[in-house]
Amino acid sequence: MANVLAAGASLSRARAAAILVHGRGASAEDILTLADEFAQDDIAYLAPQAAGRSWYPYSFLAPLEQNEPYLSDALDTVSAALAQLAAEGYPSERIALIGFSQGGCLALEYVARNARRYGAIAALSAGLIGPPGTPRDYPGSFAGTPVFLGCSDVDSHVPLWRVQESRDVFTRMGAAVTERIYPGMGHTVNADEIAHVAKLLAGIATLK
Repeated sequence: MANVLAAGASLSRARAAAILVHGRGASAEDILTLADEFAQDDIAYLAPQAAGRSWYPYSFLAPLEQNEPYLSDALDTVSAALAQLAAEGYPSERIALIGFSQGGCLALEYVARNARRYGAIAALSAGLIGPPGTPRDYPGSFAGTPVFLGCSDVDSHVPLWRVQESRDVFTRMGAAVTERIYPGMGHTVNADEIAHVAKLLAGIATLK
């Protein structure tokens, strides 16, 4: 079971929750620094920690079997975090999943395989997992879930075509997708992305 760190409002007081999924070589502590930048007082944040600071060993574009059993274990970690929130009384409609880089890929792949109405999904410098030509016949519908995809057009780890493919898959599955491609940005997170995710979180926190 992965170690899970918490930040923001307590689960007993928060109006919504967010699961933050860190990138390769990073940590739960690292991605929790985004909580301060989002500046949402009514959100409880959970951030699971990957063993060895990596969710799976190879590129997210590698054949799926090359990243097993680590990928399945990582997907189970996301599922466990959602189950923890459900046990605290948070329905999926009040939960956001937010990931950067490898963590963003993991978040996207998890929700694609477990489509339903979430509060929001944000993948920063990320895309769905698998090599070119991977079947994307995921079942289910996102029922209007807002999805934000932000990435550079020259990201050294995430090709633009995979971001666009992910956009099309989520749109087809009933998500309300916003895609922002930032010319020449590199593999990082910028202020526009922070502002957009903060707006999504504020929207969940004000749900009646």
